[in-house]
Amino acid sequence: MKKRSIIFTTALLAMAISACGYTHKGNEGANGYVYEPEMTGDIYDKATEPTDEHRDAPKPNNEGYTHIVENPYADPLQTPYSTFSIDVDAASYANMRRFIQSDQLPPVDAIRTEELVNYFDYDYPQPIGDDPFAIVTEAAICPWNAQHQLVQIALQGKEIPAENLPASNLVFLIDVSGSMDDPKKLPLVKESLTMLTQQLRHEDRVAIVVYAGAAGLVLESTPGDRRLAIVEALDQLHAGGSTAGGQGIQLAYQVARENFISEGNNRVILATDGDFNVGLSSDADLERLIEQERNSGVFLTVLAYGSGNYQDGKMQTLADKGNGNHAYIDNIMEANKVLVQEFGGTLFTIAKDVKLQVEFNPAAVKAYRLIGYENRLLAAEDFNNDSKDAGELGSGHTVTALYELIPAGSTESVASIDPTRYQTPPRAKSFASDASELFQVKMRYKQPEGDESKLLTHVQPVRAHAFAQASENLRWSAAVAEFSALLRQSDFAGDASYDQVLEIARAAAGADREGYRQEFIGLVKRAQMLDNRAPMARN
Repeated sequence: MKKRSIIFTTALLAMAISACGYTHKGNEGANGYVYEPEMTGDIYDKATEPTDEHRDAPKPNNEGYTHIVENPYADPLQTPYSTFSIDVDAASYANMRRFIQSDQLPPVDAIRTEELVNYFDYDYPQPIGDDPFAIVTEAAICPWNAQHQLVQIALQGKEIPAENLPASNLVFLIDVSGSMDDPKKLPLVKESLTMLTQQLRHEDRVAIVVYAGAAGLVLESTPGDRRLAIVEALDQLHAGGSTAGGQGIQLAYQVARENFISEGNNRVILATDGDFNVGLSSDADLERLIEQERNSGVFLTVLAYGSGNYQDGKMQTLADKGNGNHAYIDNIMEANKVLVQEFGGTLFTIAKDVKLQVEFNPAAVKAYRLIGYENRLLAAEDFNNDSKDAGELGSGHTVTALYELIPAGSTESVASIDPTRYQTPPRAKSFASDASELFQVKMRYKQPEGDESKLLTHVQPVRAHAFAQASENLRWSAAVAEFSALLRQSDFAGDASYDQVLEIARAAAGADREGYRQEFIGLVKRAQMLDNRAPMARN
């Protein structure tokens, strides 16, 4: 029965496209269907659109989130290295906002602290010289535990002026299955990609692939300044059918390879509500497919929309394995932020496989824990392994990581392991600079088309400011991390409170040209009212 349903949906898609002026070109494409647009009508016949009864029916909540276990404290003598891949995604923040603005606290596992922190711009210095990064570090007293220290490690990516960005070969891969029939899904996708289209130049190119019960090429690769043709192709899209996401991905990569621009930005942009229910659908199958395709030099951006079907873990998997990024678009303002204001950072990679490895000095640090990045952790030996995949950084992007430290000499107890029977316990190296160094951070990265990494290092002295004297950058990131700890009901929240988050955030909001920080303050207030465990805000 299932097989007949798939065949019927595929046939319906083919007939609907044919009736609208699209012609079948034979056995091309991932599933044998490639279509040439004549811009004469809707892709889907009105008969395939949901009825009013279907539209008004409550949508089931089939959202899925990967369980997150917070990083524990580690002893620098027993675990000398903390190694992780960078993350510039901010999907978790927009998704959190969606829940709070709907008067719900988000699920604990929907909160990834690093993505909340990295949602915001920070005033880090631009890099100097040939390297595409500047490394910035700072330490201060921890606001939610005055006996601890808070360390900030940040990367600032070099900003490339728009006119100097390489030519783009983009393939819009759009989910037009029945689940996308929602004002916050396909209509918002069209608006978002129309905004992106307005940023393109003649040397850029765009193709459009859609998938429902089958996958089809709606617009062949077209110069970026032919905006009317691109927008008309977008306007014709309607939702209907099941979700053959695997076929769509295969066809989109094929189209991207066929129009590959050497030394350009070759990228598939997937817009979906996150569900794949026909063909390749398991995380393992999708991961293998994307890993194979990324070797072609085509990167992947995943834009997630709407509620009900959002599979957060699956979207993360696709973006991570595709050398790309993942954003959650909950409204047109977020689309503007991701695709217009951060156009270069979202779509233009300046470095790939970016890894950080931090070594804390046991003479200064009793224990440390990385705040967030739980799904980005790497083994210590992965740092020097150039075959190990890691995160990408876009033009002008910043990356911020926070550590909470227990200083050496503290009487606080931390988890430990028994002494070894057959080995001599490791001892800290004694040298003159021990008393003055807090930690060393090392970073490896590759050029976007390179295979060999380059190493950068930076040492932070033992110097922790009073929190009030710390930079605006550190104080703002601390406020966001503390809010995340409250939403996650963290075991490490200490004396965290909504009132303290608001106090820190108001003092560190800075210029806030786009209003994102004031919006954050509003979300904190609203979350406090929703959280019946918390006292009401005083202001």
